[in-house]
Amino acid sequence: MSRIAAFLGRRVVKSILVLFMIALFNFFLVRAAPGDPAEILAGQSGAADAQYIQKLRQDFGLDRPIAVQLMSYLKHVAVFDLGYSHRQQAPVSTLILNQLPATLLLALTSFAFALLAGMALGIQAALRVGKWGDTVITTVAMLAYATPLFWVGLMLVLVFSVQLQWLPAFGYESVGTSLTGVARFIDIARHLMLPAITLGLFYMAVYTRLTRASMLEIRQLDFVKTARAKGLSERTVITRHVLRNALLPVITYAGIQAGHLIGGALLVETVFGWPGIGRLAFDALVQRDYSVLLGVFFMASIVVVVVNLVTDILYTVADPRIELK
Repeated sequence: MSRIAAFLGRRVVKSILVLFMIALFNFFLVRAAPGDPAEILAGQSGAADAQYIQKLRQDFGLDRPIAVQLMSYLKHVAVFDLGYSHRQQAPVSTLILNQLPATLLLALTSFAFALLAGMALGIQAALRVGKWGDTVITTVAMLAYATPLFWVGLMLVLVFSVQLQWLPAFGYESVGTSLTGVARFIDIARHLMLPAITLGLFYMAVYTRLTRASMLEIRQLDFVKTARAKGLSERTVITRHVLRNALLPVITYAGIQAGHLIGGALLVETVFGWPGIGRLAFDALVQRDYSVLLGVFFMASIVVVVVNLVTDILYTVADPRIELK
């Protein structure tokens, strides 16, 4: 336990330093943007006279030295105060927290679908290497990998929503209904299926190819041949020796994938009208609401840092030979 606690302590310190650097990058990124922030805010408010612009500079501390502004910004970020959106007249942290659950639901569902389906297909392909089953799975994986997400989403909507009318095309839940309990859960699940499949198909293809290649490589190693020579059943060899060691590259990619989910969610949420932070970032980009964009970026950075920490811990679970450092 002391070894794990020391590892977690070191990683938490490193994570705080990473987030600190990201906060610094956010601060200077805003200052590097062309134009005077006060003039932009005044223009959005429809009042661009000099007196009003000066008042905005005082209200937001833009008339203070840059070092004072930086310290004030870091203090606010430390308590999760990400600024204020004048476009939507609400704190950025409130906007993000209101829409973060929808994005997490979409991301976790698509992640689970991609990981489980990809590993299952990869295992089946590796066990049937050179046969027609392997060829079919490999071909499907290549098509899923090469097809653009937006096209997949539009085709799923066209087939399952427009033609078959099995699933809803847009939104988080049915509008104008007051469903509760199991009925609301089923309604949200029906809305979730198409965007989750769209976001997960690309990564499912990667997990399929990665699992297949990793298992085929591990099966050729000496310790697997030794296990077979000892008289162990093929099922025991596959599950205890081949699959467990083949999981390591899959876990690595799964940790990296978490950083891509927000980017993928941006496109998928836009196509399906899903009310998450990806859609929030897209609307902020169109409206030039920089405070919301930076807030989403900072929140995504926190998610990536946490997932990387979890990935390192899962490494030791999959292979106890790996030491926590």
